Amino acid sequence: MQSRFIAMVLLALPVVAQEGKQHFLLNNGTPEGQIIQSITQETDDAKKLALAQDFLAKYPKNEGAGWVTGRLQSIYLTQKEYDKALDAGEKALANGPNDVDVSYYCLKAAEGKEDVELVKKWSTRTSEAARKITGSGKAPGDDDEKQFVEYAKGVDAYSEYVFMALALKTRDAKKIVELGEALEQRNQKSQYMPQMSGIYLNAMAQSGQGGKACTSANKLAAANAKDGEALLFAGDCALHANNAAGAVSAVSYGTRAVDAINSRAKPEGVSDSEWAVRKAALLGRANWIVGVGNGAQNKFGPANKALRAALPMVKGDAQLTATALYYLGSANYYLGKGIGDKRQMREGLQFFEQCAAMTSSLQGEAARSARLIRTELGIAK
Repeated sequence: MQSRFIAMVLLALPVVAQEGKQHFLLNNGTPEGQIIQSITQETDDAKKLALAQDFLAKYPKNEGAGWVTGRLQSIYLTQKEYDKALDAGEKALANGPNDVDVSYYCLKAAEGKEDVELVKKWSTRTSEAARKITGSGKAPGDDDEKQFVEYAKGVDAYSEYVFMALALKTRDAKKIVELGEALEQRNQKSQYMPQMSGIYLNAMAQSGQGGKACTSANKLAAANAKDGEALLFAGDCALHANNAAGAVSAVSYGTRAVDAINSRAKPEGVSDSEWAVRKAALLGRANWIVGVGNGAQNKFGPANKALRAALPMVKGDAQLTATALYYLGSANYYLGKGIGDKRQMREGLQFFEQCAAMTSSLQGEAARSARLIRTELGIAK
């Protein structure tokens, strides 16, 4: 199932608007307060870095140490000195409480390194720190506290977003699977799961974990009715079961996928024409699943309708096309035979002949069906 569509994925970057804001009282009358004030006023990064390092060397357990560490880490991140940003964060957190700013910058550093294990570690710690603020149960006392709670919500969202962002950057199937599993375990209903479920499930299948991919697809589809790609994957899995129950499930998954895809908003930064092409491809696959599932149940009317909608969109895939043609042949032959409509029976014959001309697992059966229909209709080859 085609899934990689990086350029058109909506990277809904969480708003983290309060980076760098102080959440402690500043006493300018103390030496440490004066250093913090100097850091606040300094515009030169090299001088600011020196001031921050001096402060942390002298006052590592000061209530402002987390804020100062954040300024230090911010500069390191700008310089792509990710290891230094992580080291500074580890030291700060060892000396004090689980500061949300410091954890967030450590997560950014791990993301910069594209280190999956570090991302998983710091995503968890960042989320935990953020949820201590958002889940305190204490009503914000003023606007600053309200803004801080909103900031923490944004940080928590980023701790999930990072898995999707990294998965879209890499072509390493193992990394994609690890990132997908991490987000699935964290929050199956994450707003970012539908945006990476396609590449995640396909990477899992390509890694020889097809059964596990089907299990995850079923869970993700159940968790979020808008996860169109999980629904498509689950529908494929149901069809491959090759039994009556699987066909019924496939129709259900495919129908829900059509609804999910139709309700999906156009991603930001994507042209109308690009989105129209991608949306049509997804709908084509969804209708193919619905059509094949109905065809396997001898529900010829629904099969005919869905597969006619799907056929133009699956032309690029020979196996999907051959399967669609086979079930269209069956559907139109039996629909026509049922009402004595030889025109529709001949249309079924044409679909079978097209299928028989393609190399597929259905080629032989399609050729046999075509011969029988030609004989029945008295049509010479």
